[in-house]
Formats: sequence, C-alpha cells, structure tokens
Amino acid sequence: MIALALVGAIGVVRTERRRRGERVASLGAATIAGLRARSWSPALAGAALGVVITISLAFGHRLSGAAAYQQLAGGIGAAVAPEATYWRHVIGPLSLSWDLLAWLGAGLGALASALASGTFRFRTMPDHDWVEIYGPSVPRRWMIAFLGAALTAFAAGIAGGCTASLAMSGGAVLIPGAFAFMVGMFGGGIPTAFLVHRGRGGVP
Repeated sequence: MIALALVGAIGVVRTERRRRGERVASLGAATIAGLRARSWSPALAGAALGVVITISLAFGHRLSGAAAYQQLAGGIGAAVAPEATYWRHVIGPLSLSWDLLAWLGAGLGALASALASGTFRFRTMPDHDWVEIYGPSVPRRWMIAFLGAALTAFAAGIAGGCTASLAMSGGAVLIPGAFAFMVGMFGGGIPTAFLVHRGRGGVP
C-alpha cells in the first residue's frame, strides 16, 4: 500500500509539473505574440509607461524627451558658437545624461518593436490623412512636421517641461503645474485640430 501511495504521489507531482510547464510555455508564447503584435492594448502600454516612470522617479529623474533635444542642440551650438552664453551656461555641454539615455532607449525600443512586429519601414510620411490634408508634396509635409516639432519644443521650454517630463512625470507626483499643462494642452489642441482638420479629413 505504501508503495502504491508513493507511485501515485510521484505521478501526481509529475502531472502537476507537466501542467505547470505547459502553462509557463503558453504564457511565454502569449507574451512573445503580444510583443510581436502590430499594436498594443492602450491599457497595457499605459501600465508599462507607468512602470517606467516609477523606475525613473525612483532613481531621482523625470522622463523627458525635450531635454534630450536641447542637449543635442547644445552640443551643436557650442561647437558653432563656443563663446555664446546660452550654450555655455544655460544648456551646458553635451553629456551622456539620464535624459539622453532615455531618448536613446525610446528610439531603440521603438526600433525593436517595429522589427519584432514586421512593421519597420523607411517612410516619407505617406499616411493617407497627411496626403489628404497637406497635399502630395513630401517636402511640404516634412516642413510642416519640422515646424510643428520646433513649436512643441519651444512651448515645452516655456511650460517648464514636455508631455513626458511635466504632464506624466509631474502628474505622477501630483505637481499642480502638470494638471495646468494638461488643461492647456487639450484646451488648445482640440480646437486647433478641429479648425485645421475640419472638412479635410480626420474631423467630421
């Protein structure tokens, strides 16, 4: 009887291990499939971003995209005009800072995601909405995108941070300016998008 009980117990353990291994393999396959998906769930992506912000704040840094561009511009500006006060004392010399590392990580992560999902392409902004709204000229669309990005960086400097550093990182620690920023961003962005896109696609 003891021998039969031992054999039965061993069989149960082996069955449970096999089932556990199957569950782990299934979870791993589902995770890989999710990483290779063309688009992620907004809830999952938001939760992952929250984890990244938490880790960044735990190390004493906020996430910032605009700061990395300022540092890159500072390196170029210091090389062109090394005696300029703005480049020497406001922006400072180019260094491998936390902001620049976060910027590099975001770019490499986006590249890895595009390669994993098979959606990586060299593009000239051929999206249907861009063509319909701004016309078929690629240089014109590039210029509009460049001016929009430049205005965004300029506005981020005035506001004291960009969407990542002020709105998300600041909102995570309940900074009042973060909520004022978000009210201003949506309060100004929605009417502007309505005026620009109305009757030209994108907004009914």
